[in-house]
Amino acid sequence: MKCIICEQPDQLSFQEIKPPASPGAGEALVRIRRIGICGTDLHAFKGNQPFFSYPRVLGHELAGIIEEVGPNSYNLKPGDQIAVIPYLECGKCRACRVGKPNCCTNLKVLGVHMDGGMTELLTVPCDHLVPTAEISLDQSVILEPLSIGAHAVRRAGLQKEEQVLIIGAGPIGLSVMAFASYQGARVSVMDINQDRLNFSRTWANIENTINGLDKPLDALLEITDGELPSVVFDATGSARSMIESFNYTANGGKLVFVGLVKSDITFSDPEFHRRELTLFSSRNSTREDFGTVKKAVQSGAINLASYITHRTDFDHMIENFKGLFDPQAGVIKAIIDL
Repeated sequence: MKCIICEQPDQLSFQEIKPPASPGAGEALVRIRRIGICGTDLHAFKGNQPFFSYPRVLGHELAGIIEEVGPNSYNLKPGDQIAVIPYLECGKCRACRVGKPNCCTNLKVLGVHMDGGMTELLTVPCDHLVPTAEISLDQSVILEPLSIGAHAVRRAGLQKEEQVLIIGAGPIGLSVMAFASYQGARVSVMDINQDRLNFSRTWANIENTINGLDKPLDALLEITDGELPSVVFDATGSARSMIESFNYTANGGKLVFVGLVKSDITFSDPEFHRRELTLFSSRNSTREDFGTVKKAVQSGAINLASYITHRTDFDHMIENFKGLFDPQAGVIKAIIDL
């Protein structure tokens, strides 16, 4: 059985490994059919991913078909099409006990803390599989990245008509804007890449976009009639952007860090207190978020036809890998076909 391993920064290789054993009770053996490529994979490849060790089989945006399944209470059977929830929680720590398995104290994420899905077959706990017979494989593999945005929006407690700014129009920023709009918020988007801003307008029906290189604060205040947004999401993964995002949040507002950076973030404490801001991090997602995304995709509320812009087959992934992150090539979301 073939897999792709990140041996060390800037080094991917194919390896032949033994197929997994037959699944036990509560487990399924999944034949991987689609793998999404995301910023986490790039950060791991470049040596910038926190909580990461080498060598590692990458891949956590996964969809496939159940090949074999052990006794389970989820009515899963061979031949079922599924999406994978890649966050494996302990179920015992305080976070798990209060319904936040996405930030479990002992969390293991496929493709990050343990080997992931850039392989032909993968054993997954049945309670981390989402049946997706109602949608396509391409739509199934996109549930995970979209669920990141859905979780951030749910965490922020958005209200209808609330003024919202999303900084970063990459795949995760797009997922945030999709679900902020889905909730009825008034959404503005900021980025330094004009092509991505243009894509935001067409894909997510965003009316107000701001180029971060051209007096962004002035542009934002003009859009909002002089009042800063009550909720700001930063999905850039840029320390500089995350630090500057405090400047765009209204007094009494909420700032949500969706992007992750391997760095320290600093801010003025007196200004933070004066404005009584609330700072959130948003990590991963939950089964509830996967359900929200699946429902939205199934209803047609979120169109994924143009979200997937590039694809490669498994055998040519390594040679094509770097090009799958090139904004100049118009890459929004790339997937691997198996």
